[in-house]
Amino acid sequence: MKKIYAINGSPRRNANTAIVLEHALKGAAAAGAATELIHLVDLHFGGCLSCFACKLKGGPSYGRCVIKDDLRAVLDKLADADGLILGSPIYLGGESSLMRAFMERLFFPVIRYDAAGTSLVKKKCPVALVYTMNVSREQMGDFGFEEQFGMSRLLVKMLYGSEAKTLYVCDTKQFDDYSKYDAPRFDPAHKEEVHRQQFPKDCQDAYAMGKAMAQG
Repeated sequence: MKKIYAINGSPRRNANTAIVLEHALKGAAAAGAATELIHLVDLHFGGCLSCFACKLKGGPSYGRCVIKDDLRAVLDKLADADGLILGSPIYLGGESSLMRAFMERLFFPVIRYDAAGTSLVKKKCPVALVYTMNVSREQMGDFGFEEQFGMSRLLVKMLYGSEAKTLYVCDTKQFDDYSKYDAPRFDPAHKEEVHRQQFPKDCQDAYAMGKAMAQG
């Protein structure tokens, strides 16, 4: 049975990013895969320490992160995955700090410092990227987000050998009651309408993504 993992890079366990990832895993489960949603906020870990133990020739941690924290067991588990779905909200124009730290620890140990960018990934698998954001699809283009996330897509292709499927979930609803927060730039009625009309479609797209990943 295939094993599909989704990684939630949001500090919120039950908000937009988590909901989209849950739908992706439902799709994978419908196709017969075993699934697990991992919330990074539940783990005590940090980013890369630049110790280079993962690059030490003949070293005990060559190709593997040496840091012993809560992420260690997760990384060992993901090394045997048949599919990975990485989900993050967009904060200040980039992935959350949780997701960035996770990606450093996931990607850097398996990058060889050679001209070809050889991958040390022992088991190649499809990888999907899910980004949720407050801005609209048009604003996403104006801010150059798609180009900015190109490095993550490039790393996925270089390390895992295939193009990353990418899902952008835009114009998300942040608050149940916008009147309680200092957020006058947003129209609560518009946010509610997008959440009612578009967000279910995004979840359907995530479901299809997860199902396709499990079907191979």
